[in-house]
Amino acid sequence: MKKDKIEAFYANLQRAMPEPKGELNYVNPYTLLVAVVLSAQATDVGVNKATGPLFKIVDTPQKMVDLGETKLKGFVKTIGLFNTKAKNVIALSKILVEKYNGEIPQTRDELQELPGVGRKTANVVMNIAFGEPTIAVDTHIFRISNRTGLAPGKNVLDVELKLEKVTPEKYRLHAHHWLILHGRYVCKARVPDCPVCVVREQCAFKGKTTAA
Repeated sequence: MKKDKIEAFYANLQRAMPEPKGELNYVNPYTLLVAVVLSAQATDVGVNKATGPLFKIVDTPQKMVDLGETKLKGFVKTIGLFNTKAKNVIALSKILVEKYNGEIPQTRDELQELPGVGRKTANVVMNIAFGEPTIAVDTHIFRISNRTGLAPGKNVLDVELKLEKVTPEKYRLHAHHWLILHGRYVCKARVPDCPVCVVREQCAFKGKTTAA
């Protein structure tokens, strides 16, 4: 996708969603981190149902350590891979207490050292909690980047680096939210809703759908 089309692509998404926000519920940077760790291979809706009651009583690493792994599992048992995720949440909470005085580190390298935290999770936390212009590539962004021609790549890291390169600076802070939400509700995996798509003029997808 050429520069002028990329500019129009993001401008159209911005007009459609002036202030995009992630759909995971949280109360502070720590609960955001926990929610993102729990959301791997799970839906935001499912995670929110589990964390609603949890975050009413646990909102710091120390409170999570005090709660313990067994009780945590009781809150998150409806989420896929909950055993492993609960173990990771307790482990990362202990590290935050012991190494960071209960605070969330703000660098990607430090975040990725925490159990259960990969590059995508680190990018989400850096973007939402600390306002860093990171782009967290999930399945939606990977699909859109390749389907539209915005930033085609063979793997998520390739796509992330290309997006960082081609996305104009003024759009970078909200880029991953625009792309995720667009992929979730419009540019869907099986049948994209091209007739209502605000970036269909810039999109290079040859299999565009038409109105029934």
